[in-house]
Amino acid sequence: MGAVDAPRIVSLAVDEEVQARWDEVRRAHFPKNRLVVGAHVTLFHALPPGLDVEQALGAASDREPFAVRVAEVVPLGRGTAFRLESEELRALHRDLQQRWSEHLTRQDAHGLHAHVTVQNKVTPEQARETVERLREDFAAHDVGRVSDEQTYGFETRAIHAGYEPDPSTGAVIPPIYATSTYKQDGVGGLRGGYEYSRSGNPTRTALEGALAAVEGGTHAYAFASGLAAEDTLLRALADPGQHLVLPDDAYGGTFRLVDQVARRWGLEHTPAPVSDVEAVRAAIRPGQTRVVWVETPTNPLLSIADVEALAGVAHEAGALLVVDNTFASPYLQRPLSLGADVVVHSTTKYVGGHSDVVGGALVTSDDALAERLGFHQNAMGAVAGPFDAWLTLRGLKTLGPRMDRHCDNAERVVELLSAHPGVSHVYYPGLTDHPGHDVAARQMDRFGGMVSFRVAAGQDAALEVCRRTSVFTLGESLGGVESLIEHPGLMTHASVAGTDLEVPPDLVRLSVGIETAEDLLADLEQALPSAP
Repeated sequence: MGAVDAPRIVSLAVDEEVQARWDEVRRAHFPKNRLVVGAHVTLFHALPPGLDVEQALGAASDREPFAVRVAEVVPLGRGTAFRLESEELRALHRDLQQRWSEHLTRQDAHGLHAHVTVQNKVTPEQARETVERLREDFAAHDVGRVSDEQTYGFETRAIHAGYEPDPSTGAVIPPIYATSTYKQDGVGGLRGGYEYSRSGNPTRTALEGALAAVEGGTHAYAFASGLAAEDTLLRALADPGQHLVLPDDAYGGTFRLVDQVARRWGLEHTPAPVSDVEAVRAAIRPGQTRVVWVETPTNPLLSIADVEALAGVAHEAGALLVVDNTFASPYLQRPLSLGADVVVHSTTKYVGGHSDVVGGALVTSDDALAERLGFHQNAMGAVAGPFDAWLTLRGLKTLGPRMDRHCDNAERVVELLSAHPGVSHVYYPGLTDHPGHDVAARQMDRFGGMVSFRVAAGQDAALEVCRRTSVFTLGESLGGVESLIEHPGLMTHASVAGTDLEVPPDLVRLSVGIETAEDLLADLEQALPSAP
């Protein structure tokens, strides 16, 4: 029995036209799934922009179709079952894995399925004919064509990006892959690039693909917490002896990590008001500053950083700009499009949105940075587990409509607080007298669900406000569907007491949820002191 020609391995981006044609081919040539030659067709989606597929495949793309040996023949009543093998294909598989690993992160590749075994229930002649038809069908498509997910609206990307319905069941939601390891097809024969769940897990891959899509990036990495993401980022970007500029009202956990952990490792830092571009420029140490780190809005004073201007300042000094986008969320603000190099999230907050999961994320469009981030994510190991990734992905799907409601309610709350005699100051970038209002209006779609205010009667009165609310729950964190109230000086920002980052003692921070607005207003009315 002679050899059967197999088509060369072809790489296709899954855009609508290609997907529709593939469905046609599958229905025409694989009736009732009797013939499967998917081992010879590798589908990719979200290939990094600028990646030359022919170059990535290297010499492999120039090879002739492979001779495939019929390794086993079993006569059946209506044909023949046979297994096809090729040592050359097996060797190419290993070569391709190495080549693609240099260009792709796991969320970029749906799978490098160049497996060498195909099980069929048709005659070899039928298989040869089908292979030829497939070669003609796929030759009509440009290799490496990428569908532009950015042409879809935010809500569409949040719902659909990162995962295709399961090909065997049609399930529209990714499963929770509760596994630590994966079967290999021979030594180094990975299915979809998965070998160990610290290094990669399909549920986490789906989340990472969706996060990259909504932030407008090409690479995303999901972590066990926001601080795990930040620690990984700092170690990936900076070396001992280098320098970091951070906000002078940064999140207390970030400051603690930088001041008490990274500083002992050898990373120096200088706080600066991120709303003042020249102050940030002055804080940079030429030749030493590696990262300019900003939050916008900041936590808890809601200062606004001009991302585009600060990107220019950082890059001029040879530094990278990192933006913590947790308060705004990707629905309201996309820093990568403004020149940021990396975006940080505590996905615990608005992305997850339901106060039922802790997580973090890093997103970038820089391939070289992505390689470093991916290496450190795997080497340091603080990854998001599959169940946490699944919960976060579920929350992300409703981020758009939730953020609209958060913003609606926050604007009503700000209106109440601004007119209340017991409130001495309201921090909200949507107010026209906010120092960063014009910048926020330019780089944000709306102004968010976070509001801070100062109680005119001082700290004790502020603590009493926190005690008296009932719809607003006293608690740390933010961004969930429920409204939260807290006293930053004694809660989330206690770690910065006595430093340049200390917050006012009469400050109260609100995370305005999506409850009925009238209930939130009534709760604040009864909790606030009538006069100072």
